[in-house]
Amino acid sequence: MAIRLSCREASRLISQGLDRRLSLGDRIALRLHLFVCDACTRLTRHVRFLRRALKSYPGPDDPRSH
Repeated sequence: MAIRLSCREASRLISQGLDRRLSLGDRIALRLHLFVCDACTRLTRHVRFLRRALKSYPGPDDPRSH
């Protein structure tokens, strides 16, 4: 992975990082990109928020959802 990422590449790594541990090179490249890119930083926050919200949402079979 290149050190300088495009926003498209960064968004792909943001998504992949939710499901698996990124390689050291990918983590460094993503951190550098997030340091200079406000849009991708906001995307990261939104994705993390949505993931937490979905984890706390009771499923249709959960008695709390009725």
